[in-house]
Amino acid sequence: MNNYTPPFNLTNEILDYVSTIMKKIGQLENYKSLNKKPILRKNNRIRSIHSSLAIEANSLSLGEVTDIINGKVVLGDQKEIQEVKNAYKAYEKIKEYNPVSIEDLKEAHRIMTFLILDHAGEFRRGNEGVFDENDNCIFIAPKPDMVAPLIDELFNWMRQNIQTINSLIISSVFHYEFVFIHPFEDGNGRIARLWQNVILANYEDIFEYIPIESQIKSWQKEYYNIIQECNVKGDCTSFIEFMLKVINATLDQLIQNSTNQLFYSTPSMHKLLNVMETGIPMTAVELMEKLGLKSKKSFRENYLKPALEQELIAMTKPDRPTSKNQMYYKLY
Repeated sequence: MNNYTPPFNLTNEILDYVSTIMKKIGQLENYKSLNKKPILRKNNRIRSIHSSLAIEANSLSLGEVTDIINGKVVLGDQKEIQEVKNAYKAYEKIKEYNPVSIEDLKEAHRIMTFLILDHAGEFRRGNEGVFDENDNCIFIAPKPDMVAPLIDELFNWMRQNIQTINSLIISSVFHYEFVFIHPFEDGNGRIARLWQNVILANYEDIFEYIPIESQIKSWQKEYYNIIQECNVKGDCTSFIEFMLKVINATLDQLIQNSTNQLFYSTPSMHKLLNVMETGIPMTAVELMEKLGLKSKKSFRENYLKPALEQELIAMTKPDRPTSKNQMYYKLY
């Protein structure tokens, strides 16, 4: 059992992605400098948490998640609010966890499911399955008596190979295998995404605050389809390729954003960004007041639209751009 190796192949696509990602990390010196700013770090962490929870059907908006983490009162489902508080505490400990410690993994789960699960931090005692939107069972997880041995095998494999196999690959293999084993009663997806960050941050510090989960959320359907495809094949090669594509796209976005942050293309955008605080949502009315503007059309065309297009700012409700409760926040 100690010689278990997860089934995957090192394809040319995987090797190309690893090489490309490592080069892009080297291009992010400007981002590494910006990353020293506590507000930027917190903003990216909030984006990670919001996206990871949204994948699991948490309905809170980015603005609401931001308010909860900033200690403001938010009205809503108490379970969803507790999920946010728990996730923030778990993500704050990313650099403290040992990526090859099962006890640290259980501790992360205890934090992530505090006041939500009766058996937080304990492997499940019953059978689990995954159901589609029509309530059809599409995957049956290994029996509960197999959970501990399978987790032991996975962590032993990581311990034996973490110095010789690139952590980009190790973390992606872990993510898939962990979801397949489904070791906890609930929270498996959240922990899988968190722990991939733990492994990556142990490899390269910059990954502690890179919001990979936001890109997964954008490609959520493909994410689930690839997992199901790998379950059928009994091989996680496709999932590794997918996760490396996700990481590569996330780095592309960061490189573009950090470049835009350094070179505002218009004086109007420069003024807009100067009156905004990173990660703090504001309404259009509040922004116009700070800018001393009265024309909504001018504000929209010369300030708001260009900044959104260059991804210097974002909407708290991107799925409802014309919402009366729409707010905007600076990304970096």
